[in-house]
Amino acid sequence: MLNRQGRPTDPGLAAPAPPAARETFTGNRALRIEEALIFEIGRPEVSGVDLDAPEDFAPRLGGLERLAPIGLPGLSEPETVRHYVRLSRNNYGIDSGIYPLGSCTMKHNSRLNEKMARLPGFADLHPLQPLSTVAGALALIGELGRWLTALTGMAAVAMTPKAGAHGELAGMMAIKAALKARGERRSVVIVPDSAHGTNPATAALIGYRVEPVPARADGTVDAAEVRKRLSPEVAAIMLTNPNTCGLFERDIAAIAEAVHAAGAYLYADGANFNAIVGKVRPGDLGVDAMHINLHKTFSTPHGGGGPGAGPVALSAALKPFMPVPYLLADAAGWRYVEHAQDAPAPAQPFGRLCAFHGQMGMFVRALAYMLSHGADGMRQASEDAVLNANYVRACLSDLMSLPYDRPCMHEVVFDDAWLAGTGLTTLDFAKAMIDEGFHPMTVYFPLVVHGAMLIEPTESESKASLDLFIAALRDLAFAAKRGDAARFAGAPRYAPRRRLDETRAARTPVLRWSPPAART
Repeated sequence: MLNRQGRPTDPGLAAPAPPAARETFTGNRALRIEEALIFEIGRPEVSGVDLDAPEDFAPRLGGLERLAPIGLPGLSEPETVRHYVRLSRNNYGIDSGIYPLGSCTMKHNSRLNEKMARLPGFADLHPLQPLSTVAGALALIGELGRWLTALTGMAAVAMTPKAGAHGELAGMMAIKAALKARGERRSVVIVPDSAHGTNPATAALIGYRVEPVPARADGTVDAAEVRKRLSPEVAAIMLTNPNTCGLFERDIAAIAEAVHAAGAYLYADGANFNAIVGKVRPGDLGVDAMHINLHKTFSTPHGGGGPGAGPVALSAALKPFMPVPYLLADAAGWRYVEHAQDAPAPAQPFGRLCAFHGQMGMFVRALAYMLSHGADGMRQASEDAVLNANYVRACLSDLMSLPYDRPCMHEVVFDDAWLAGTGLTTLDFAKAMIDEGFHPMTVYFPLVVHGAMLIEPTESESKASLDLFIAALRDLAFAAKRGDAARFAGAPRYAPRRRLDETRAARTPVLRWSPPAART
């Protein structure tokens, strides 16, 4: 644990600050509470409830029956509720302020979307209900799929994947199945150096060897470099567009043409789709498969703290291989194809990724977002996201260095060259932002940019919101350049906890609380 007023102490102890260092007797600062661990509030020997002794019964746990006390603290209901309410005040979310994480699209989640997702007909669904009782849900899933195919320009969309990486896996498995149907067993997947980490991981997971392709000086992939790596062994290239440097891959059509000529497929990582919705259809660029993060592009950032949804859109060449279960529209309405053997020809589903169709709450929120914005509204959201990122870029580029000095898309990346000679690091700058009341941007990613600071404001932010954010970063940049190292050393000072010794936390993490007396 950390002492609020000091540097990290014994990570297993929640030692309070010495009385002389405290500003108040309790260590609290008005509504900012110095919250103890729940194990320190309650005691295992105390219970907050009264339970009658159970009648005699025969346990059926066998060797799994617990033989020692469970070790959970006993608290009353008011103590429990107050603890978690106080903790919730320390959370930072998109409802607290700007959430500038690059490559994450942390945008406002309209309350209308939440209201729709909580309608009894959707919120109370059970995955084992008879299909005859969920006609409305099937129609919603079908309509959402129709919107997604229209926005991507693709032939079909598999709705079952539960998150972006899951959709990525589905797309790559469809590619592998398509190659197998052609009698080919290719072994290589090309992945740019600037790709999201899930891209090479997914390719390796399903048995491919990953061959990297470097970015050119302007941060994009050169079609000529891709052509050099193409061979009969290449199954696909996994490309993010816009890429993780916030730049549009202007050679994507030429890359797609070369990849297809080699008999391979183009997988596009859809994590940054928020920059081009309504502006560009990936299918028109030659994309064969692309996952879509519903929980980013179409509100509910990062799954709203719960399940995500990562449908994968597929080209006509890959449509026959999408996984079951899926919906099929015919003269009788929506039909549910549950098993691969029930799929009508020429479909050859590669199998099943999920027990059930998908995450209904995310489907409802995404369609509510689409219907409330309309095609023109979603196009404007993309334009505003790009405008906001370029506004941040223009307002900070005189103080903070840009590895790629050109207009960006939905996010802008700075490097740490401007910190040379200050003795400060990207991490110091990010931690100081917390004292100013801002969540830090994504740091040290993408890996191709040294000391990267990746900012994605999204379309949610007003000019006034961005102006305050920019002013705070400019003030910090001026402080760094004039040598005010004390402002950054040990920051954050005003957060509930001070900065960790990150090396120690990584090498000797304490992941489980133990009573102080048990520690040596």
